[in-house]
Amino acid sequence: MPKSKVRKKTDYTINPASRTPVKVKTGPSSVWYQAVMFGFMLVGLAWLLVYYIGASSSNSALGQEGKFLHWMYELGSWNLLIGFGLGVVGLLMTMGWR
Repeated sequence: MPKSKVRKKTDYTINPASRTPVKVKTGPSSVWYQAVMFGFMLVGLAWLLVYYIGASSSNSALGQEGKFLHWMYELGSWNLLIGFGLGVVGLLMTMGWR
């Protein structure tokens, strides 16, 4: 039986010039950025809590369904999008937080 050819593999070498570290000249995030970021998350959570407790529950301690927060009650399911949207904006801001 004939012997198979042995292939030589070329060694992969990393170019040392491309491995030089790069200094990033940015400092920590400002206090305002952090306040806005956490503010979005907390307002989104508060929106959902107010919707579930005050605007959507029937015979709530805050009044009949739709009377205490009639504008929020009229939004219906859009309240979920608004609340989660505000929370997601805050979470997306965490990617730029240093």
